[in-house]
Amino acid sequence: KSIYKVKAGHDAEVRVVGYEGGTGRNAGLVGALIVATPSGATFKLGAGLSDAVRRTPPALGALVTYAFDGVTAKGMPRGARFIRERMTA
Repeated sequence: KSIYKVKAGHDAEVRVVGYEGGTGRNAGLVGALIVATPSGATFKLGAGLSDAVRRTPPALGALVTYAFDGVTAKGMPRGARFIRERMTA
């Protein structure tokens, strides 16, 4: 009687290398994290950031986990969204 739609999801870790300022409702806060993959590719990660994370973002050099739905033809993540900062022991 029920049909469920299941989408394959992926997650990975990247290093924070910079910040982009927010606009509109997020003016004065972080709008997106600029992150670098282990291969050196960089992209902006703004989806999934809570207001608390936007006020006090992960430090430069911190590892963060993000989820994505696949990769583009150029190898960049599609639909990337922030999950959490990786805690180190």
